[in-house]
Amino acid sequence: MAVQRSGSVPEPGYPFSAIVGQDQLRLSLILCAVHPGIGGVLVRGEKGTAKSTVVRALATLLPAVEDEDGSRPAKLVELPVGATEDRVVGSIDLEKVLRDGERAFQPGLLAAAHRGVLYVDEVNLLHDHLVDVLLDAAAMGRVHVERDGVSHSHPAQFVLVGTMNPEEGELRPQLLDRFGLAVEVTASRDVDVRMNVVRRRMNYERDPHAFAAAYRDDDIAVAEQILAARKILDDVVLSDKELRRIAALCASFDVDGMRADLVLARTASAHAAWRGASDVAEEDVRIAAELALPHRRRRDPFDEPGIDDKQLDEAMRDAAEQAEQQPDPDPDPDGGGGAPEPEAPGDASQSPSSDPQSSDPHGESTQPPPSSGTGSEKQAGTPGAQFRARLLEVPGVGEGAPGRRSRSRSSHGRSVRPTAEAGKGLHLVGTLFAAAEQQVVRGRTVGRLKLEPADLRGAIKEGREGNLIVFVVDASGSMAARDRLSAVTGAVLSLLRDAYQRRDKVAVITVRGTEAETVLPPTSSVDVAVTRLRNMKTGGRSPLAQGFLKARDLVVRERVRDPLRRALVVALTDGRATGGTDPVGRARIAAGRIASDKIASVVVDCESGMVRLGLAADFAACLGGGYVALADLSAEQVAAVVRAAA
Repeated sequence: MAVQRSGSVPEPGYPFSAIVGQDQLRLSLILCAVHPGIGGVLVRGEKGTAKSTVVRALATLLPAVEDEDGSRPAKLVELPVGATEDRVVGSIDLEKVLRDGERAFQPGLLAAAHRGVLYVDEVNLLHDHLVDVLLDAAAMGRVHVERDGVSHSHPAQFVLVGTMNPEEGELRPQLLDRFGLAVEVTASRDVDVRMNVVRRRMNYERDPHAFAAAYRDDDIAVAEQILAARKILDDVVLSDKELRRIAALCASFDVDGMRADLVLARTASAHAAWRGASDVAEEDVRIAAELALPHRRRRDPFDEPGIDDKQLDEAMRDAAEQAEQQPDPDPDPDGGGGAPEPEAPGDASQSPSSDPQSSDPHGESTQPPPSSGTGSEKQAGTPGAQFRARLLEVPGVGEGAPGRRSRSRSSHGRSVRPTAEAGKGLHLVGTLFAAAEQQVVRGRTVGRLKLEPADLRGAIKEGREGNLIVFVVDASGSMAARDRLSAVTGAVLSLLRDAYQRRDKVAVITVRGTEAETVLPPTSSVDVAVTRLRNMKTGGRSPLAQGFLKARDLVVRERVRDPLRRALVVALTDGRATGGTDPVGRARIAAGRIASDKIASVVVDCESGMVRLGLAADFAACLGGGYVALADLSAEQVAAVVRAAA
């Protein structure tokens, strides 16, 4: 254990035992420390809930690591959001290769975290392919690197902890499932608990050494219990009865694949070992289910993770009946599961009768309510049928956050040309060409190419980026007529789903009455956008000019905060601007301001009926962007990609 008992030491961290509340979080971290094969913990919660404090405190409780240099405390390795894959898994030591002619591997952060804690703050902002790398390493306990003619493998057994604020964007359901356990943390609303938190924190800040000393014995006791649990873990018996209980639970909640069953079995065994028991009991399975199942029930991107206590109680009762039954003979002695892989969001058939996306995420009917007229204010109503939206992308090549929408230069993707900049990986052909130009100067006439570190060329790569998608939704009376807004809100939900899958930030502006309202400032949490859209008010006039100006101002502000993230304004309107003097003329001028600021845009024409004015197409021309009819927004109906003008 890494807890210091005496002597002059640096300022100690906050003790694990001094943390008030957060019982599920502390238990989940302890269980992963007992059995790293569980697959790590995802900590979801609002800011200011001591997520980072608990994780850092855990590292001091892990057993010491024995290596060639002797005994050392377990490490806490923090992974920065901007880390590259080379930094995470390691890469060839290029300078050593060029200088000494030796192949050498430079280990990454996963090697440093071996037998310690790998902490990823804001894991939801990390690029998906890096999250996959981390989860693979956590599951296998080893890292395999095959690149640039080097084959290397090393152990990487660590407690993986990812923290995130759901308001900043969710992880894809496929990645959620890869985390062994997930915990929701919130600040207590109990006054006495909040007082205790503040009092302890102030005492720690006043005298960290004295505060840590007061909890040292408690921390040592936890560390010794973790070590004892590790020693007996392999001897804990998971009976057929409890295994059947686990299988019945997973089946009752209809979770995809077999990963949940394995995680429950490992977690229940770890909890039994933590209790000092020799057999897994029902209480161990119940606790494992509370930690391992809620986040696996999130199939749709807009579903909220979680399990109601009553649901779990009922499932446990049903599982108890199953547990008492005699097991059937093993139908597959080779252990093959044969379970089909779950479909990714958006891959299913898109017909209204079979597509789960055509249903509202909250289980309500998608049939639009009766129209209540064009002038009065009302709720937006139930969204219409959803679909897989066609790709709307920003033209040119950006350098923004990793995503899946528009072209960008990035640390991953296909190599397009060499560069002399450091830290860009290796462009082998570019390196050889740079060296070839210097061979005469270096006196080489025959034999091997003479290479020097100055010849090294990195690779500029092109991938995809996420953008800021600003939705300007016309919610006026003319849009509400003939239930057109139901189809529009269904289209916006489809575009929001697309934005979720492409890792965009989104903002929503509604236009109605006498003004435009930003109902959702820029955020990565598409879930929140869906909620705000469902509560949108409709009716009244259509001040499109205010909507365009508000969208332009929002993009300009965001360019200051995040200059590399490019924006795309998506306006859904019939173009019938009303209200005030010359509303159409003022809307044209406002659209021109967006065009002059080089903001990419596309207008989705929502006009319908026998009489059409074509104003939406006119505004698209003023914006200098793209145009698409609402009926053509589905990817199935149109093959071409809409590209907004620069």
